[in-house]
Amino acid sequence: LNGLSFMAQRGETTALVGSSGCGKSTCVQLLQRFYDPTEGSVELDGTVEIDDTPVNRYNIGWLRERIGVVSQEPILFQTTIRENIRFGKTNATQEEIEQAAKMANAHDFIKDLPQKYETLVGERGAQLSGGQKQRIAIARALIRNPRILLLDEATSALDRESERIVQDALDRASQGRTTIVIAHRLSTIVNASKIIVLNAGSVVEEGKCTTKK
Repeated sequence: LNGLSFMAQRGETTALVGSSGCGKSTCVQLLQRFYDPTEGSVELDGTVEIDDTPVNRYNIGWLRERIGVVSQEPILFQTTIRENIRFGKTNATQEEIEQAAKMANAHDFIKDLPQKYETLVGERGAQLSGGQKQRIAIARALIRNPRILLLDEATSALDRESERIVQDALDRASQGRTTIVIAHRLSTIVNASKIIVLNAGSVVEEGKCTTKK
């Protein structure tokens, strides 16, 4: 990153766009504290402190429990749909699991499966389509009711119909949450409150999409 500075407003969706290597994923990794910046700071709620704890001294587990992440290639474990969603909140009830699945547009297709929530997804989710896997990953991210939602090219590997279903789930999941979106397709960011264009680690432009969805 090169003197990068921008603000994502609480409860709004901020999209990061730009060519490969421009710094989009680095921003997301800094927010999750995969590493700390050597200069400057990552600030939450407009200050370097929240609950009297400096950001760079957060307990990483505590911080990440409040962040939901949906990436381009979802990671599913070789167990049931129920358990894959429950990994987001290990003490979740069946009611909470189903509610998260409904928010992720996953409940209907799950109920159509012979074993429903007890369906085994196979190795790396091989028994499910790309869109179905992504919706399970969204449900897993939402079940913990995260304050911050990070969407890292979450629909880029999907066909158009799967993208439409998944994008609808992401749009609803983003409501009321601080959401950071990394995207290449315009269709995934038309509803963003702010679009930030990065180049060589710096902000070169920002604004809002005027194209109707």
